[in-house]
Formats: sequence, C-alpha cells, structure tokens
Amino acid sequence: MESIIKGKVKIYSTAITAIVLLILGIIISVSVGVADVNLLMILKSFFETNPSKDQLIIQTLRLPRAIIGALVGANLAVAGALMQAITRNSLASPQVFGVNAGASLFIVTTFALFPSLSSPSLVFSAFIGAAIGGITVYSFASGGGMTHVKLALAGMAVHFLLSSLTQGIIIFSEQAKDVLYWLVGSINGKSWAHVMIILPWSISGLFIALLLSRSISILVLGESTAQGLGQQVNRIRTLAGILVIILAGSSVAVAGPIGFVGLIVPHIVRRVLGGDYQRIIPFSALFGAILLVYADILARFIAYPFESPVGIVTAIIGAPFFLYLARKGRHIKQ
Repeated sequence: MESIIKGKVKIYSTAITAIVLLILGIIISVSVGVADVNLLMILKSFFETNPSKDQLIIQTLRLPRAIIGALVGANLAVAGALMQAITRNSLASPQVFGVNAGASLFIVTTFALFPSLSSPSLVFSAFIGAAIGGITVYSFASGGGMTHVKLALAGMAVHFLLSSLTQGIIIFSEQAKDVLYWLVGSINGKSWAHVMIILPWSISGLFIALLLSRSISILVLGESTAQGLGQQVNRIRTLAGILVIILAGSSVAVAGPIGFVGLIVPHIVRRVLGGDYQRIIPFSALFGAILLVYADILARFIAYPFESPVGIVTAIIGAPFFLYLARKGRHIKQ
C-alpha cells in the first residue's frame, strides 16, 4: 500500500513539475528576443484591442512560435515512444527510422513541382514520405531479426540517401531553395496559420495514442503474451504506425526535420516513471514539449541577435545520446 501511495505521489509531483516547467518555458520563450518584454506586457497583450508594436510581436510571432514548439516536441516524443514500443528497439525514433527524411523529401519535391500549393496540402505529402521512409528502413532492418546495429546502419543509410535526394532537388530547383533554413529544423517565423495546420493532427494523434497506451503496454510484454491476453497485435502495430506518420509527418511539414526529440524523451520518461506506456505516452508529450521549447530558447543565443534553427540544439544534445545508446546496445527496459 505504501509503495502504491509513493508511486502516485511521484507521478503527480512529476506531472506538476513538468506543467510548471512548460508554462515557465512558454513565458520565457515569449519574453526573449531582440525586443525584450516583461510579464505584465505579455498579460496585457491578450486583452489589448489596439496593441503596441511589442504587444503585436507577442500576439503574432512569439506566442504561436512557443505553441508550435510545444506541439512539435510533444508529437515527436510520442512518435518516438510508439516506435520504440512496436519495434522493441531503444534506438527507434522518427529520425533514425527515416520518417523525418522521407517526409522532408516529399515536401521539398512537392514544393518544387507545385510551388503554388497551399501549406495544409503539404502535410499530406509529408505523410506519404514519412510512411515510405519508415517502411524502407523497417524492411532493411527487420530481415533476419532487428538488432541495434542493423537498425542504426539501415536508418542512417536511408536517412543519408533521402537527405541527398532532397539536397539535390534544392540545388536544381529555384523554387525549393527557400526551404534550406526549414530543412535544418526551425520554428522561427511561424504564425497562427501554422498552428492551425498542426493543431488538429496533434490533438487527434496524441488523443488516440493515449487511448492506445494500455494496449501498447501489453504489446511490449511480447507478441505471444499480448495475443494470449486478447490483444490484436497486428491491428495495434498498424494503428501505432499510422499515429507515428501523423505525428511526425505533421511536425516535419510545419517545423522541418527536427531530430533526436523522439529518441531522447521516451528514455528519460522510462527512467523516471518506469515502463508502463499509460505513463510513458502522456509524460513523453509533456517532456517533449518542454525539451523543444527550451531548446528553441537556447537556439536564440547561439548567434544572438540572429536566429538559429532549433534543430542545431537538438542535434548537439541528441547525437551523443544516440552514440551512447548504440554503444550500450540494450533493448527497451520493460
């Protein structure tokens, strides 16, 4: 009984701490920039009908940027958690599985061929590319049994291939040259229009992932165990794969191929709260949002007062973490 109470206290305290950190990060994100603003001005900007210049910056640029950072971080973290569960491999993530690179290739190709196409339409190109990238890596890595080494080699090979094709299209297409900054992974300059593009996909994807979390927890116990408990394994894996495509694809469509969020966050959550996916899914969303919001804040100081892509910060954090996991060579702790 005492252990149960301690477990619940730990969950609630972690949740409260994470929510406070996220709110604080959003406030800092809105405050930091070339034009510094204080908390009072931020609060007033929500109610002003005739806002000042600084308040207009808050309303139209900084607040949607912070919200997109939180949504993209949550999406990528949950996508990574789902991938690690259905593959039972701790190196699985949207970047390692070629999902990000596939989505980027199809977005850039679509943009080069149809430059007048609306931004919401690009999301569907991202979904197709994400699916093709993920299926390609899975096909190569799963032959004869998926291992950490095979996944890393297949993932990086497909990632570099798709990235090279993307860069080739950018070089030979005048229309596609404008996406170079986006290609590194950036949420700078995003508006409420971008929030409206990603918001429905994020809400629906994260909500269904929460509903699926109990089945995922049973699935990671093993296929035979899950089937013995009445779980439809193939249907769960298919649905989880679709959720990965939706969450990662919509994020890439808006913010570019931001890497390593889906790799780092699920491991942190498992270390803190254990292997129950009824905890991992919601807390991955929270921790992912926190990571990307604060990474975006740090990115502003790399070449201050100029903006730097947030993908630089996540790569600096994530690359050593990926090498550590690859060297460690262990499967997900259940």
